[in-house]
Amino acid sequence: MAKKKTNIESNPKKSKNDVAVGVVGSGSFATAIVKMLVENCKVVHWCVRNEYVKGAIEQRGHNPTYLTAVNFNLKNLNLTTDVNELVSACEIIVLATPSIYLSDTLEKMTCDYQNKIFVSAIKGIIPKVNDVVAHYLRDEFKIGFRNQAVIAGPCHAEEVAMERLSYLTVATVEDEVSQKLVDIFNSDFIKMHSSKDILGNEYSAILKNIFAIGAGIASGLGYGDNFTAVFVSNAIREMETFLEAIYEAPRDVNESAYLGDLLVTAYSLFSRNRNLGNLIGKGYTVKSAIQSMNMIAEGYYAANSIYKTSKEKGLKLPIVDTIYGILYEGKNAEKQFKKLTAKLD
Repeated sequence: MAKKKTNIESNPKKSKNDVAVGVVGSGSFATAIVKMLVENCKVVHWCVRNEYVKGAIEQRGHNPTYLTAVNFNLKNLNLTTDVNELVSACEIIVLATPSIYLSDTLEKMTCDYQNKIFVSAIKGIIPKVNDVVAHYLRDEFKIGFRNQAVIAGPCHAEEVAMERLSYLTVATVEDEVSQKLVDIFNSDFIKMHSSKDILGNEYSAILKNIFAIGAGIASGLGYGDNFTAVFVSNAIREMETFLEAIYEAPRDVNESAYLGDLLVTAYSLFSRNRNLGNLIGKGYTVKSAIQSMNMIAEGYYAANSIYKTSKEKGLKLPIVDTIYGILYEGKNAEKQFKKLTAKLD
């Protein structure tokens, strides 16, 4: 039975929050998160990729590569390229790098991090360990779930940049941690909800990227809105099947952190995973489609892991099987989707 999620509202503040918060990553979503945080925090610590990015932001007031229209007041930023400097200075650390780079980043940590709160805004599998961020932090760094949180929900970085109303869910087992995060993220254009389903929120964010690749392939092949609606309705059922097999918890997959995120990623032109699929559907090879994009489509890497896990669990997930076959076994997209149409209802 689904448990009703809790809505938490930030208390009105006359001044900005003094909490020491930092963001690791300098891509589009990391930049969007920094924009969210500067609404409520006096200073946001920001660990960027390299000295070029750091210098460009310090000189121009914006990220030189992603969301270039977002201008920052440099008085609100403390920029660094050293993850140890950021972690040492912060109580809350938001991880917003692509999943394939996270292990390289965190393995540089030599400072004391055990009493910090680590928040994952990463919607992908860590390839090095073939696992989600929550398990990676727990197993490799001994950071327990009480010191972790996951940010999920339908929230494209591009719309955050335009301050279009977006909804986020923060999943954490500690109410105190949840309230802290809601206080620093909630704003006129970001509405926050809370959940205790850390693994469910993290896996759903990973699965929706795989399904979005499928929606893109369908579009590239010429399937219309009617088929896509059926495809997505089947996808949410596959998501529920997978989540129940991995981690049983009171959850309602119709909530925005699950279904909402799936819908926006499957339909939006901002979706890099949908765009990857669209190129494949139009005839690009998987390799050429990936190379043509300037951002990482997390669903590509996730498909391999989710497929293997589903087989280990004995799950029947025809959409996941189809996407895996196209991405990793070189199967023809048109033929595979024709077969898939007979399995959907």
